[in-house]
Amino acid sequence: MLPDLNRLRVFYHVYSLQSINMAAKNLHLTQPGVSQHIKKLEFEIKIPLFIRRHKKIIPTRAADKLFDMVKPFMETLGSEIKNIAKPMDHPYGLLRIGAPLEFGKTYFPAICQTFRKKYNQVTFKIRLEEPDQLLDMLNRGSLDFAVIDYFSAKDQFLGRPEQYKIDPLAEETFVLASSKEYFENTMKKNISFETLMSMDFITDEHEPFILKHWFWHYFKKSISKFNIIMAIESHQALLNCVRLGMGLAITADHLIWNEIETGKIVPIFPTKEKVINEISFVQLRDKKPTLTEETFQTFFKKQIKTKESLK
Repeated sequence: MLPDLNRLRVFYHVYSLQSINMAAKNLHLTQPGVSQHIKKLEFEIKIPLFIRRHKKIIPTRAADKLFDMVKPFMETLGSEIKNIAKPMDHPYGLLRIGAPLEFGKTYFPAICQTFRKKYNQVTFKIRLEEPDQLLDMLNRGSLDFAVIDYFSAKDQFLGRPEQYKIDPLAEETFVLASSKEYFENTMKKNISFETLMSMDFITDEHEPFILKHWFWHYFKKSISKFNIIMAIESHQALLNCVRLGMGLAITADHLIWNEIETGKIVPIFPTKEKVINEISFVQLRDKKPTLTEETFQTFFKKQIKTKESLK
């Protein structure tokens, strides 16, 4: 039997605000009334949701899980009720989209702004995270769909891969990037396996999976250890390290296209067969897309396909 929906609504506000007093003001209820709703909800689901310490409340792990379930419904309900009288043939409402950090930062602002010029009743909530986190959000209903680096995510699907609908969007080429000075002075323009393995590397991953894949692709050698001089959780910072001549790093060619053309950064390709990363739209297969989602995906594909660096 489902808990009382009104109590879930009260819980959503208490958890969001981390305060019974503030939730009471927002809901136009008394503080004892809000506390009573929470107590009854805890009784219904048979587990404590908050720990009371002094004048503060601390959510339990059960509260965290419940909030993850309730939040998408509450947020979607609010936006949908506002738009319930809108015509069904016109895109409207909130789109919750996930994307990799650098791809999202590079392309989403301009694409969303252009889309809103045509459909100004559509709003966006964008989450920039790692592929495994985005897939987890899809499974929990926190996202409508995600744009994911399929190369990075293909071994990280949560549950069964067949539960996802994967729609290819674009391809990007992974390059081993070096500054011109590092390539000429430190590497002596030598891209042999022995020379590359003696170089310094920078990575933005906790484990250098993509770097390992790059070496396997070109040299068919499984590398367990690289001379990683810096691991940093920002791809832009990683590129700045490359520009400064600190070492070599894996990146996508379209992020450094201008610098490749001007010769400031050298892309290293030991053979003609390049490492391709597929960027895809990912949705839960059993989720029926809305008109807004379908329209945005069609528009997004057209915009990305016009990018010279992603052709």
